Amino acid sequence: MFVDELELLVRGGRGGDGVVSFRREKYVPKGGPDGGDGGNGGSIYLWADPSKHSFLDLRYRRSLKAVDGSHGRGKDRHGAAGADLLVPVPLGTIVRDKKNNVIADLTVPGQKALVAAGGRGGKGNARFATSRRRVPRLAEKGLPGEEKDLLLELKLMAQVGLVGFPNAGKSTLLERITEAKPKIASYPFTTITPNLGVVKVGDSGSFVVADLPGLIEGAHEGAGLGHQFLRHVERNLLLLFLIDLSPEAHPEPAEVYQLLKAELSQFSSRLSDYPRVVVGSKLDLTGAAERLELLREAVHNADGEETAVFAISAATGQGVEDLVRYLYGRITKLSEERAKIEVEEVVRVEQADQLPLKIEIEDDIYTVSGTAIERMAAKTDFDNEEALLRFQNYCRRSGLDKELKKKGIKEGDTVRIGQEEFTYYE
Repeated sequence: MFVDELELLVRGGRGGDGVVSFRREKYVPKGGPDGGDGGNGGSIYLWADPSKHSFLDLRYRRSLKAVDGSHGRGKDRHGAAGADLLVPVPLGTIVRDKKNNVIADLTVPGQKALVAAGGRGGKGNARFATSRRRVPRLAEKGLPGEEKDLLLELKLMAQVGLVGFPNAGKSTLLERITEAKPKIASYPFTTITPNLGVVKVGDSGSFVVADLPGLIEGAHEGAGLGHQFLRHVERNLLLLFLIDLSPEAHPEPAEVYQLLKAELSQFSSRLSDYPRVVVGSKLDLTGAAERLELLREAVHNADGEETAVFAISAATGQGVEDLVRYLYGRITKLSEERAKIEVEEVVRVEQADQLPLKIEIEDDIYTVSGTAIERMAAKTDFDNEEALLRFQNYCRRSGLDKELKKKGIKEGDTVRIGQEEFTYYE
């Protein structure tokens, strides 16, 4: 089974709570605060693993959560940080957020993307000791980790992508030049998912070929396998247009070439100038040689001499060796050109924008939102009197009290901040 799209919910680990503790040892009077900080929560990374070829491993794991940080302890002992969660995904994985924005594109082996950061651990009471506050009795709670809904999309990574109409002979060619065993039959859409094969050249050379599902007219609008097919075309270094030369094939080879070019360019303008080679198949059949010359003339009239034209018979092996040598030389050059482009080892996913203070009123409930105020509420232990006083002072300094009064708040009204609700008093 080939899985090339997946929705995934990721949650970073929660930070551990800080602790309220005081040093208590024999012969040590008036021991000061020694509560340690909580450990940071683990983060979730996606990393490009060359051994993966689909999202099949994640198909039944739609929710992933990293390890929480440990709570702090006395004697200035900080909690352990939660372990990061590394999730292997195939090369060519594109990561989108729920607004369909691309936040990471993993194309290099070992490349990583931080998709859900762990929450920070809370401070222990030792961190609040000052010359004026000798005995702090407050500590912070750990912050929750980031939570995101992601859409993972795979655009297959291969050096050569076989493109052609159904029954052009792509699967037969793949079987001939590699050890892959694709399903082969005479009816349309034998290939409904991409097949990969490794072509060995000499003692040490090799390259990867992808047999992509058959393309039909109207695919750029979703006809046939449509976008499911075209998404994978964009990832190859070189496209091999395989065109049936047999007398029974319709449309004519020259027309097929124009149709293939049109479908690719209408899906993405970038594909109109993509490196390609044209190969006529089934050369062993009667009449194929004449149709090859018509195809060669059409290609050269459209593209000039820059597009190479070959003819093969996958059944007899005629022309296959010459084609393989050409492909290896061409993709070696294209690979060297791509290697000159610097790629980040760790994709730095942009953090969410810092949201300003905002107050909404509904049924006498004043809902307060904003990155800073929600974070302060999340790390405050409201069962602790000193922590509650600290939070109230923060609300005054941040201007929340003034904004609530401008909105007409009265004593006894309810204020909601994050997961917490309060009754307002002057």
